[in-house]
Order: sequence, then C-alpha cells, then structure tokens
Amino acid sequence: MGLLDPVPPPYDVEAWLEQPIRPKSQAVCRAWALQGYGTPPAIFVAYVLKVALYVGLWLLFCSFTPELGGPTTVATWWLKPVAFQKAIVASMLFEVLGLGCGSGPLTGRYFPPFGGLLHFLRPGTTKLPLFVGAPLIGGTRRTAIDALLYLGLLVALVRVGVASQLDPSLFYPIALLVPVLGLLDKTIFLAARSEHYWVTIVVFAVASDWLPGAKVIQAALWSWAGVSKLNHHFPSVVCVMTSNSPALRFEALRRRMYVDYPNDLTPSRLAVVMSHMGTALELGVPIVLVLGSGGTITKVGLVMMLMLHGYITSNVPMGVPIEWNVMVVYAAFFLFGAEADVALSGLFATPALAAFVLTFAVVLPLAGNLWPERISFLLSMRYYAGNWPYSVWLFRGSAYEKLDRLKKSSPFVYDQLASFYDPTTTKGIVGKVIAFRLMHLAGRALTELVPRAVDDPRDYEWLDGELVAGLALGWNFGDGHLHDERLLKAIQEQCAFEPGELRCIFVESQPLFRSTLAYRIADAATGELARGEVSVADLRRRQPWAFAQKSS
Repeated sequence: MGLLDPVPPPYDVEAWLEQPIRPKSQAVCRAWALQGYGTPPAIFVAYVLKVALYVGLWLLFCSFTPELGGPTTVATWWLKPVAFQKAIVASMLFEVLGLGCGSGPLTGRYFPPFGGLLHFLRPGTTKLPLFVGAPLIGGTRRTAIDALLYLGLLVALVRVGVASQLDPSLFYPIALLVPVLGLLDKTIFLAARSEHYWVTIVVFAVASDWLPGAKVIQAALWSWAGVSKLNHHFPSVVCVMTSNSPALRFEALRRRMYVDYPNDLTPSRLAVVMSHMGTALELGVPIVLVLGSGGTITKVGLVMMLMLHGYITSNVPMGVPIEWNVMVVYAAFFLFGAEADVALSGLFATPALAAFVLTFAVVLPLAGNLWPERISFLLSMRYYAGNWPYSVWLFRGSAYEKLDRLKKSSPFVYDQLASFYDPTTTKGIVGKVIAFRLMHLAGRALTELVPRAVDDPRDYEWLDGELVAGLALGWNFGDGHLHDERLLKAIQEQCAFEPGELRCIFVESQPLFRSTLAYRIADAATGELARGEVSVADLRRRQPWAFAQKSS
C-alpha cells in the first residue's frame, strides 16, 4: 500500500454499492470498527506539517516584538502576556483563513485541502446571513462588500500580528469586524472560532487587566465540554475515535470497544468506562486549575490537562481541531501556570465586560444545552460529545451534479478525489462516511428516518451534510445548523432540484434533561415532509445497521 493509498475495505466496493441499505451499512460499520476511515499514512504527516505551519505563524508574529526574541530563545519568553495575545490572534487568522478546523481530507477536503479565503473572498458564493431576507444584510449570495469586509478582517489580524507593541486600540477593528461579518454570514463567525478567540480579543481591547477575563473563557471551554458529555452519546464517540486512531492500531483493543464484534457494535463496558473517565477528567481540569495557586494543585491540574488533550490529539478526531488543542494546552500553561495567582473575580472590576464575558461563558452555553436547536454547538461549547446536530442529503441518481451550478471554491467530492483515485476507490472512501455517522448514537436514528425519506436508498447518492456545507459554504466543522433548511433553501434557489431529486434528513441535538432527538425530513422542491422525535433509549438498543425491512 502506497503512502496515499487508503486501507482497502474488507469487501468488494462495486458489489457493496449495489446492496440494499441494511447489509450495505452493516458491512461498512464492521469495516469502520477495525479500520476507521482507512486514512492513508501520508495524511497524518500532512496534519503534523499543518500544526508546524500554525506554530510557525505564531513564532513569526512574535518575532516582531523585540522583548520576545526568536525561536531559539522561545523557552525564555513563551509565557509572557504579549506572546499569549499574539497566539490568540494567530489562531483566529489561521482558522478564518480556513487552514485549521474543517480543513484537509479528514473533513472531506482533498483538493484544494481548505476553503476559507478561497470561498469568502469570492463574490457570488453562497452564504448564510443571520437574518435571511432582511434588506441589505439578508442575501444568500456573497457581494463585493462581504468580500472586502472579510479582507479587512485579515488585514486587521495581520496588523496586530506584526505590531512591535500591542495597544488595546489595535484590537478594536477585529472586535468590530467579526460580529459584522457574522451578521452577514454566520459561517465566518463560526469559522473564526469566535466563542473562544473573538471573545478573548474583545477582552484584550476593553480591559487593561485582561487576564481574569481570559481565564474565565478558558475555564468555561473545559467546563461546558464536560457538561456536554453527561449523556449516553459519548461512549459511541470513544468507540469511533479509537477505531480511527492512528496511535491505537491494535485490532484486539478495537474489538473490545464493542459489546460483541462483529455482531453487536454498541459500546462495550470498556468504552463506557473510558467515556466516564474522560468526562470526569474534563470536568476536573478547570476545577483543579482554578483552585490552584501555582503550587502542587496547579501542577496536578496541568498534568490532568495534558492527559486530556494528549488523548484527544493522538486520536486525530474527525474535524481535526488539532491547532485548537495546541492553543488550549498553551493557554493552560500561561493562564493557570504562569499566571496562577490571578483571580477570576478580577473580571468584575469592569461590570460591563463581566456581563459580556459571562454571556458567552455561561448564558449562551447553558441556553445551547437546553435549547440546542437555537444555538450553534460551538457557541454552546459542546465539543467532542457526539451530541451534535447533523443532516444527510439524498440525491436521486446523478442529481448531485446540479450542485455544479453553485459558485464554489472546490469541485464535488468525487471530482476532488478523481485527482488521486479511480472511481471505485473514490466511492469506497466516501462510503466510509456513512459508517462514521451511523456508529454515533444520534446517527442510529437514520435507520428509522432514511426509509421514511426515500423508497429505495440504492436509487440515491448518500452525502453527509458536512460535505455539502464544505462544498457550498467554504467551511464545515460538525455544526448541522450550517446545513439545515436554510442552506437547502439557498441551494434550491440556485440549483432548482425537481420533486424527489433531493431529500434531506435533519436531526437535532438531544437537549439537556430531555430524552429525545427532534428530526425533520424535507424535499428540496416541495418542502417539509415529516417531523417528529426519536427516543434516545431506543437508539441505545439499536445496531447502526438496523434499517427497517422496507429498505432492505
């Protein structure tokens, strides 16, 4: 097998493509359990190089500040406040360019491997305004003004990066442009990882003593990520991540993640215990670090933090937010190590800023957990939990070719892969995404919903909404709200699918303290066909291939 060759699935792909949905999904889920995505080895090297590029950008920005010095002396200055500020700015720039989360083959981006500026700088591309249809700001096609404002944000970020000294006024343009861009296209607001970087930059701009605010934001990231795992979804995430891990390539371990491979692919007791340990660790890290004051407690908290993010990073989670994990580790050492004596209560010295920070650190995450249909999972800080909104787009026959009517930064996923593989291999690679979705707890709802959406899935091209968002919006990162009815309407206006040519299934996250998942089924041309709820308890007892007899 060559460096760019995926691990071949243990079945004939051509024959697999013609199978009914039940045996087809069973085969691909069993393959995922032992092979994961089957990612070529060279891809992981590419992601390592991408992290090096990210760190290099930070080092470059730091080199413009005389008090920091160069890479050879980094050990003497990496924990200085200005170095942290430049790390936040470099991180936002890297993300909003499209180089971070949602880039590369593990997110369905093969060639080009990123969207971002290739999409956001092109008038005529599709966007998702906050208020669809509103005068001046509600259009779903990018204008020259949109592109110029985005370019302005890039310039503002670089301006801070190359500054020799950081004055609060340097952060004003960034603090203003990010929400304006979010009003015009929420995709850019999310791509900038605004729930973390933008809120922190606003703190830089407003407070002379910005350390308490930055610490509150960082503690909130860990805390809400832990809260989001207080459900039955996370054990499935542990299974899927372990099966796909480049570091844990042990067949015996992967088999043990499931109750009875290959017959029962529900999470085993081992997977459940691992998930509980991970949740406890994620909830424990901010508590220990906040209580620490630079002594033994702080050291224990930093070790716990390294264990948490080391495990996440080594598994190379789908969506590959590796740079974000690097930033979080760095932030922990700076905010809770070097600045351990700074109290979070100092935030309340500026009441207006405290209200702003707590809105993003407490109010929005709480609301997003209680009413997930209203708020992005990123603003809710529900990371890695498996409890995400998602969608599946079913194109009848070759109807997906109508997507070529969109102005976009990359060709259809099959056309991207055609530069590297033959059509059969391409179909096999994209088909693995079906397993990724079905093997998560929420994905098992599809065994009930796909037969309701279409008569025979063999007549349809199954495309995950993540891939559609990446194609149509220039960015994707696990947020099903980017590829729900709003994107469907924007695409339908440009592509004009006939009735029955495109059916979509939209599944929402499980709300905190509730036991069901809401869903909708829609036809691109005729509108909503059905809606309802699925019991999570029923999904826990269901195999990922348990499709209704109608479709098998």
